[in-house]
Amino acid sequence: MREFSVRPAIMDFDPYTPGLTIEQIQERYGLSSVIKLASNENPLGVSPIVQKVISRNAERAFRYPENHSPRLVKEIARHVEVPEESILVGNGSDEIIDMLFRMKARPGDNVVCYEHCFSMYRMCAKLSGVEYREVERGDNFELPLDRLAEAADERTAMVFVTSPDNPTGQAASVEDLSVLAGVLPEDCLLVVDEAYIDFVWPPESYTPVQAYDKFENLVVLRTFSKAYGLAGLRVGYGILPPQLARYMKNARIPFTVNLLAEDAAVAALNDDTFYNQTLELVMRGREYMLEELPKIGCKVWPSQANFVMFEPPKPAQAVFKALLKKGIIVRPLASFGLGKCIRVNMGTDAENRKFIETLGEVLGG
Repeated sequence: MREFSVRPAIMDFDPYTPGLTIEQIQERYGLSSVIKLASNENPLGVSPIVQKVISRNAERAFRYPENHSPRLVKEIARHVEVPEESILVGNGSDEIIDMLFRMKARPGDNVVCYEHCFSMYRMCAKLSGVEYREVERGDNFELPLDRLAEAADERTAMVFVTSPDNPTGQAASVEDLSVLAGVLPEDCLLVVDEAYIDFVWPPESYTPVQAYDKFENLVVLRTFSKAYGLAGLRVGYGILPPQLARYMKNARIPFTVNLLAEDAAVAALNDDTFYNQTLELVMRGREYMLEELPKIGCKVWPSQANFVMFEPPKPAQAVFKALLKKGIIVRPLASFGLGKCIRVNMGTDAENRKFIETLGEVLGG
């Protein structure tokens, strides 16, 4: 078989490997039902209004969408209160991350992030031939914003902060992010990945978007996968300096957000009932998990996301496998470099209770 030459960095590339699906777990262990609390998805599923919009527009699926999704851009601008020219929608916020690397970072540049974080940043740096600098967190996994600033230099293209952070759930304050943006080198972007921003409380304390006009080097990333329940449709967006947004629009491939995904996202933005029900359920579940996990011997960290990270009193991998056999999927965090810990997202009230009950059985057995 013919061998093709590729860049050396690609030959030993470790791809993202998603967990097993509900159907795969059912088949493997002969289970009739499985509770999935591993991927930070919306516990309520898809909004009924969004389902109707998708069904109603399915007959249009043979048409190409309008490039750059202007209807969705207009709705996002209205909801977030930033200019339309600063918004770029994508096939999930992952597409925006990938484009930022290809547009902003050049060989010889570096990007800076902290350890135990979203793997997409490291993956894109490797694919782009860019140095990836990773700073240490503190003892309680706090976001080390001061260390990020110290690690940046004149060749730093971007500094990444995930807030709320995955997998710890910790969030950076508006004040701290503002200080970081102000001390970064000239021409260095501060990229704040806000995939979980809908779940912070109080919201005005955490997102710098409310002061967007005060920054010239800020990029904020958001997604419809979590609070809006559209993970399977892959819709996200970036809020960027207008000139950078314009360059990225000019350079991107066409039609990256499909027609039904745009329809669904527009409908989701305007479905306040579903959105508020989601936040109420998640925040109630979060408080329940934070209260119940310590009762069964687990160390748990505070969270501003739709999940919590905890350390069980038994080996995490063994606990993960035992839960799996009982039909509950959670996320062991060895791939994040946190082999002693597990991440569990909020489900419905009944799913949360079942998880705590089953985890108690596993730990007590």
